[in-house]
Amino acid sequence: MTQPIHRPRGPVMIDVAGTALTDEERERLLDPLVGGVILFARNYIGSDQLRALTAEIRALRDPALIIAVDHEGGRVQRFRSDGFTRLPAMRSLGALWERDHLAALDAARATGFVLAAELLAHGVDLSFTPVLDLDYGCCSAIGNRAFHRDPQAVAALAQALCAGMAETGMGCVGKHFPGHGFVEADSHHDVPVDERDFDTL
Repeated sequence: MTQPIHRPRGPVMIDVAGTALTDEERERLLDPLVGGVILFARNYIGSDQLRALTAEIRALRDPALIIAVDHEGGRVQRFRSDGFTRLPAMRSLGALWERDHLAALDAARATGFVLAAELLAHGVDLSFTPVLDLDYGCCSAIGNRAFHRDPQAVAALAQALCAGMAETGMGCVGKHFPGHGFVEADSHHDVPVDERDFDTL
């Protein structure tokens, strides 16, 4: 096996096309501007394959590239079988909050722990989670990914989820800023605009 190339991480995170690296992707990942790789469902067949892919990415450079994923639970969970627990949508934790604050916080912490522990066991360093948008029921891009409509509930549940992740040694990345809020458009495809006046905002 060749030795990793000693090169500082750059500021850019890129993706790869499939379940194993191509020669072209290996070359691209050595570019000084690259600092990490984001994985998607298309990069996953099963547990052993994912470990092999992350090990290959990690072996390319020293320090190793950061390997990340959008892995929130619910409909945004890129890896769903063979070593991964099906995690709940965050809105379900918000619904539990309505009935029992302490039970919801415990469930959020446990969810964060499982999420992070399973990713780390497969060589993934970071998940872009939790969603901190407020659940106004307006934005299909957010939907049940948001914890709750109440900012205090969102803050408490997100803090508990992040605490569970931190128990494994994984950090968290809150998103989205400034939030989807009352807009309907999906920012993956359109430019959302909130048409309300400033006083209402």
